[in-house]
Amino acid sequence: MGGADAEVVHATAVSLAGRALLILGPSGSGKSTLALELMALGAGLIADDRTVLNLRDGHPVASAPAALAGRIEVRGVGILAAAPAPPAPVVLAADLGQRETERLPPERRIGLLGVAIPLVHKVDGPHFPAALLQYLRGGRAG
Repeated sequence: MGGADAEVVHATAVSLAGRALLILGPSGSGKSTLALELMALGAGLIADDRTVLNLRDGHPVASAPAALAGRIEVRGVGILAAAPAPPAPVVLAADLGQRETERLPPERRIGLLGVAIPLVHKVDGPHFPAALLQYLRGGRAG
């Protein structure tokens, strides 16, 4: 990996209907926990803890390093097996290191491989996983 069109990031990635969510945050912030919740709601696991980003057709695409494909670490339980989801374009990033304080937050973006991707901050509430999946399905209303 390397160069301007590929990068390995400390993040977890899941997908729904061929659209990926990149989950960012410091160690212990709940990336794998959120991924498990999303998987329970129908998302597929692309990668846990380290995600490969490649630029394809001008868009970052998430995939798993070969050694980590189909595995997710769960604190207190161990490493679990999961059917690996195929690479998918990243359409949303969630930063678990930042808490959302606004009811209707502004549109935020993060640069991934030079491409601006929508970004949300962590929301404390049971609706957060479902909201992320709905974002993957339909995006944000204008």
